[in-house]
Amino acid sequence: MSAGSPRLGRRISEVAFLAFCWAATGVALIALAAILWSLIRQGIGGLNLDVFTRSTPAPGSRGGLLNAILGSLMMCAVAMAGAVTVGVLAGTWLSEFAKDSRYGKVVRFLNDVLLSAPSILVGLFVYELMVRPMKGFSGYAGALALALLAVPVITRTTEDVLRLQPTALREASVALGAPVWRTILTVIWKSAQGGMLTGALLAFARISGETAPLLFTALNNQFLSLDLSHPMANLPVVIFNFALSAYDDWRRLAWAGALLIAASVLTVTIIARLTTREPKRS
Repeated sequence: MSAGSPRLGRRISEVAFLAFCWAATGVALIALAAILWSLIRQGIGGLNLDVFTRSTPAPGSRGGLLNAILGSLMMCAVAMAGAVTVGVLAGTWLSEFAKDSRYGKVVRFLNDVLLSAPSILVGLFVYELMVRPMKGFSGYAGALALALLAVPVITRTTEDVLRLQPTALREASVALGAPVWRTILTVIWKSAQGGMLTGALLAFARISGETAPLLFTALNNQFLSLDLSHPMANLPVVIFNFALSAYDDWRRLAWAGALLIAASVLTVTIIARLTTREPKRS
């Protein structure tokens, strides 16, 4: 066997593997393009001024998604406020203090279990924790369910990003006389802020379209309500209900709501990328 045969075999294997990767990427992009095209084609037809100025209508009546949009924004805002606080602090503790201790490993394992937990189980848990004892659905229960889904994502991302920061940053800050808490607050967090923001955006992207936990907690409300202590309208549940209906106007609103969720996640992601992009060094 000539010396070129192994080299030729490796070259063929490399080309075959590269072709397989390109083919898999192409299939994924085609599927994504088909989903986006269907979403845009169906959703654009349902967008108009009424979507942003009127509440969800009765069948055959004029209406929009104002109550659902405001309800989703309020619950996501409350959920993200709590999730970011808990997730960043928990991820910081795991990275900077617990490290590889036994207790840290237990907390990390439990966080990973919660990270992969089905959202419907989280909704059922919050239902038993808040809805059933209080004998009523509420926006607070929906926000808690969404927060429980967001916390493990932020915790894991924060820990991973902080572990990537050079040890020299910590040593230099401590050598200058800064206490550990100030080193973390002003040096480590500042250096890792881009990655931490990305973790928060990943969490927001996950909870913004969750339907199952909200069915058990916030339920829905046909009317505009800003009171989180009562059932509250939200885009995922409205989309779920309207998409399964027999009325064309409701289905058009469902497609419009789906397009709004996709556009909001895409917009927030692009803005975050632009604001956290590091300037090119000469």
